[in-house]
Amino acid sequence: MTIANGKNDAPIATRTGGKAKGIVVCWFLGLGSLVSWNSMLTIGDYYYTLFPKYHPSRVLTLVYQPFALGTMAILAYKEAKINTRKRNIAGYILFTASTLMLMVVDLATSGRGGIGPFVGICAVVAAFGIADAHVQGGMVGDMAFMCPEFMQSFFAGLAASGALTSGLRLITKAAFDKSKNGPRKGVMLFLGISTFAEFLCVLLYAYLFPKLPIVKYYRSKAASEGSKTVSADLAAAGIQTPADNQAADVVKSPERLSNKQLLFQNIDYALDLYLIYVLTLSIFPGFLYENTGEHQLGTWYPLVLIAMYNLLDLISRYLPLVPWLKLESRKGLMIAILSRFLLVPAFYFTAKYGDQGWMIFLVSFLGLTNGYLTVCVLTTAPRGYKGPEANALGNLLVLWLLGGIFSGVSLDWLWLIGKKECLLESQVYLQLIKKVCSFPFLNL
Repeated sequence: MTIANGKNDAPIATRTGGKAKGIVVCWFLGLGSLVSWNSMLTIGDYYYTLFPKYHPSRVLTLVYQPFALGTMAILAYKEAKINTRKRNIAGYILFTASTLMLMVVDLATSGRGGIGPFVGICAVVAAFGIADAHVQGGMVGDMAFMCPEFMQSFFAGLAASGALTSGLRLITKAAFDKSKNGPRKGVMLFLGISTFAEFLCVLLYAYLFPKLPIVKYYRSKAASEGSKTVSADLAAAGIQTPADNQAADVVKSPERLSNKQLLFQNIDYALDLYLIYVLTLSIFPGFLYENTGEHQLGTWYPLVLIAMYNLLDLISRYLPLVPWLKLESRKGLMIAILSRFLLVPAFYFTAKYGDQGWMIFLVSFLGLTNGYLTVCVLTTAPRGYKGPEANALGNLLVLWLLGGIFSGVSLDWLWLIGKKECLLESQVYLQLIKKVCSFPFLNL
């Protein structure tokens, strides 16, 4: 059932059922928006055996982020004119194809190392970054004008992708570790499951999510407030919006705030997200793979650290569902986020003098605070804005989040200062850059 918001306005769906289904679908869509990248991080131990001189976790993260940040900057600037449906579907399809390409690269090279295969993997990771900007910005903007539970569930799915990939990686490592080519078999099975999960997200977003009554209601409401980004999704759900040739007859909606005005009003929230991820990515995952030393767990140690981070990150994203546990004070959020920077000296001294128990505790606390503070910021910031403004604000906040990630992975290299092999390995990267620049299509 629909009603018209005005004489010539787009109809607004009045049924708001399907909230529980929407929460579940948002969880899976969140899972799919990061499962490919988390797969890359979780099989880091495999890539360290293939490319021991290239710092895979640090380099791949550094390759990923410029493409994610650059693409997100363009999409955030053009957000009001972009078809959200095409944007999100394109992102999930690119995730699916890129994850499949990781398997193709490994099969084509028979699991060998060297600069050639590493450059191929870097190209796939760049595609991950482009897909991430499409999906994460598009989904957050889309859900910013819906109920907060959708946003919380989406970001819980993001964390769940890390927890599930870590758990699955531990299982595949245990199952194949002692067999011939065991690690490689485990990785291929792992990537196959991740590819299927991405393809499932394409189907969920394209065919199920837009037809949920509550989603149709929020999108119809956003369209009545002047949003042009939801028209394709409404059409997919069977709701028609006014055609362009009838625009003159349509009552104009009040002008929305500009991106600049939205950013100035929410600059503290933007800084919150930036600072959260500057700290997190300056430690996770590069420091955990390369700077924590050797302990009783042996090759399992970094996998356990990654798994504990992902598990606590997931759990913490459900804490804001309890009203008295949710932090909404703007000043309180900033104080809590700045306090996290005390973890930098804590990690340094624990890596140098502490045992594995203390490191596991610190990594768990890092994940706990990361997930909790992220959800608190992103579910509080869009309140009170109309649909088009909330969509734009969601894109801007994701842009600052990705900026924090990029800064964090860059700062992560500072942990290598003082290592004896640091100077020698710089020569390896010069060779890698020359290899990339020698590709004919670059004309360099």
